[in-house]
Amino acid sequence: MKILITGASGFVGTALCAALKEKGHEVGVLSRNAERTRQNLPNMDSYTAWDPENEPASKEALEKHDAVIHLAGENVAGRWSKAKKAKIFASRDLGTQNLIKGLKQCGDNAPKTLISASAIGYYGERGDDELPEAEQSGDDFLAKVCTAWENAACAAEKLGVRTVRVRIGIVLDTGGGALDAMLLPFKLGAGGPLGSGKQWWSWIHRTDLVALLCHALENEHISGVLNGTAPHPVRQKDFAKVMGKVLRRPAFLPGPAFAIRLAVGEFSTELLSSKKVLPKTALSTGFEFAYPELQPALENILR
Repeated sequence: MKILITGASGFVGTALCAALKEKGHEVGVLSRNAERTRQNLPNMDSYTAWDPENEPASKEALEKHDAVIHLAGENVAGRWSKAKKAKIFASRDLGTQNLIKGLKQCGDNAPKTLISASAIGYYGERGDDELPEAEQSGDDFLAKVCTAWENAACAAEKLGVRTVRVRIGIVLDTGGGALDAMLLPFKLGAGGPLGSGKQWWSWIHRTDLVALLCHALENEHISGVLNGTAPHPVRQKDFAKVMGKVLRRPAFLPGPAFAIRLAVGEFSTELLSSKKVLPKTALSTGFEFAYPELQPALENILR
């Protein structure tokens, strides 16, 4: 297939582009800085500049492709200033709306499939509730971001485009993402649970997430929501315990909730809230996880 990617130079996008090329697909890139992306990802088939918050995606680029995988969005990690929150929201809501405007301009020549990223932040704080795809959204900041993001993507369905929204959990691998930020305290012997440690963390190995995106792309009967998480979420204190075991480092020093809130402000809600997300649609459509359990996943990444 001919596949167009937004967010290609990101933590997930780089791995996805490599996997698609290995499968023999043609891969084009929509990027804010096409030349810089060309330098970072030199073996893609096309590069097109796009300012996602301010203009429709290129009709000429879109209509050359069979599918679009939309991953672009401001990184949510870090302290959430007013400006940062506005950027997080606009990059997803306006960016996706402008992607759909580009698809609409293509008419009958539009790509037949849209795989659009979302996040498990959609569910908000949910305690011990099990969260398959049919569960309702939460009402905190990221839940509202994800709801607007998904609503914007759903507009593609009215154009006859098969649309899949992938609610991505904590993506584990080296070279970026949440795991890199966790490694230093563990290596210094200061790892341990965050807050109460009772909150559920729904994670996925980056290899499995890339494979799941390909699964959604290549199976035309899949549409709607896919939870992009491994089938066995863990409590955060158990995540810390397993990580300490794999790294052969202590994992008993707690990070008090007040200290985490002081350090990163409102972003702390994503570290301290509980989301027990289950990938029922992935499993029911025949997807097989290479790393369904946390310890083998971390051993693959860290050893």
